[in-house]
Amino acid sequence: MDIGITNYRRICVFGGVYNNYLALSALLREVQSLNIDAVFCLGDLGAFGPHPNRVYPLLIEGKVRVVQGNYDNSIGNDRDDCQCGYTDPRDNYFAQISYDYTKANTSAEFKEYQKALPPFIRFEAFGKRVLLCHGSPRRTNEFLWETATPTHLLEKLFSDYQADLICVTHTGIKWQRRLRDEKLFVNAGVIGRPENDGRANVWYTIIEFTPELRVEFRALEYDHQRLAKEMAEEKLPKEFIETILTGWWTTCLEILPGKERARGKF
Repeated sequence: MDIGITNYRRICVFGGVYNNYLALSALLREVQSLNIDAVFCLGDLGAFGPHPNRVYPLLIEGKVRVVQGNYDNSIGNDRDDCQCGYTDPRDNYFAQISYDYTKANTSAEFKEYQKALPPFIRFEAFGKRVLLCHGSPRRTNEFLWETATPTHLLEKLFSDYQADLICVTHTGIKWQRRLRDEKLFVNAGVIGRPENDGRANVWYTIIEFTPELRVEFRALEYDHQRLAKEMAEEKLPKEFIETILTGWWTTCLEILPGKERARGKF
């Protein structure tokens, strides 16, 4: 999707809702006071949490523009798995539990919405060419980590895809890197679960275009105790619930590079 030239001065960008409608609702309330021109979600609406269908009306009411993530592509096309990109058997075991629950509890209307989502969003703001996607511009489920992604790879992405600002998600952990020629790469983080830092809050990103590109990662508090209770009621894995309550990942760990994993508890 190419929006074209815009007058956006401040945008909100976030990834990975993961069925966490409580965090999404808290985010949309919060941005009302932040002088935001547009709100963008970088995909993965489902997974991990309870009640997938509660996410859908919030996106519509909040006028959120959404990029299709691997999860949305799978749910929308009734695939057998989430296309998450995990290679470890334990990671895939828990990913499949999450996917089967989400798929079984997503309405036909919401599936069609996810099927129709664009794989990327482009626009220009104050002379900056912006590309929003899920994992990377070249592959939806590519993991780009702060400690394991070389700068020359990012420079190639900027060159190949003709952008000044690239925003992604998928890894679940926020980071940014400034490159030469005023290029800026941003992983916007996710609002669906904590980022393996021992804190219950989640993260979203504010980007300003004037007078120069500026990124602010903002912590988001929401009713995580209620989410954990609803996850238990839906009989989701206790490992998922522990992450929501403690802020430490208990699953999807094997995909982490060594330095990122060393920051966590497990």
